[in-house]
Amino acid sequence: MPKLSRLIRRSLLSLAALLLLYGAAVWLLPRIKSPGRPEGEPEITVWLLSNGVHTDIVVPTFSSEADWRAVFPAEHTRSQEYAPWLAIGLGDKNFYLTTPTWADLRPSTALKAATGLSSNAVHATYYHSLEGCTRCAPIRISRAQYRRLVSYIRQSLQWQNGRTLPIPTDMVYGENDAFYEAVGSYNLFYTCNTWTNNALKAMHTDAAPPSGPLPNKASSSTTRPNRHPAETKGCREQHRNPAIEAT
Repeated sequence: MPKLSRLIRRSLLSLAALLLLYGAAVWLLPRIKSPGRPEGEPEITVWLLSNGVHTDIVVPTFSSEADWRAVFPAEHTRSQEYAPWLAIGLGDKNFYLTTPTWADLRPSTALKAATGLSSNAVHATYYHSLEGCTRCAPIRISRAQYRRLVSYIRQSLQWQNGRTLPIPTDMVYGENDAFYEAVGSYNLFYTCNTWTNNALKAMHTDAAPPSGPLPNKASSSTTRPNRHPAETKGCREQHRNPAIEAT
């Protein structure tokens, strides 16, 4: 029994030390910025979209550099309609598909997400407008920077015969979103915000170190946990379905 007690105590101390280390990294690393390298004239606007917990990159649905309609067909959404803006985010697949609200979070889901035992998924949502969005931050970039962002997003997705792989599920968040198979796995040190932060680095804009949350381009103050990761005041889906305006 004494040996068992010592083993349990050591295990708890090790876990506490790991959590403290992670907490210190989360606090410290975002304060160390990796400066961007602007290239050319800023001609394209992309957005950071945040609900205080999760972040997305929002891109124009169509431009001379990328036609996202071919990557994320509207036929995979309930509305089957396109809109001018497309929010793209990465997360833990199991978490996305089994946890519509924080109240539905199971310990096994959290454990898999923390330890990398689950795979990633990309969540794509079409929006009619970002005007008035209180948790959005515009970023003006050059066409060369945008092309790098496009390449980064495409490399995050799984492909088969030149097409992305939609995930069949009823656990979508609205009329204009869908999930797709993505590469890699989620863990404590590679989160949704790490993916977004790496997108900033790919564009050569200001970014924090890989394991930290985002630099202050979008508001980081907390809100109530939302079902939709981009449930943000002022952000609207298709104009005929403004279903996710948070109060």
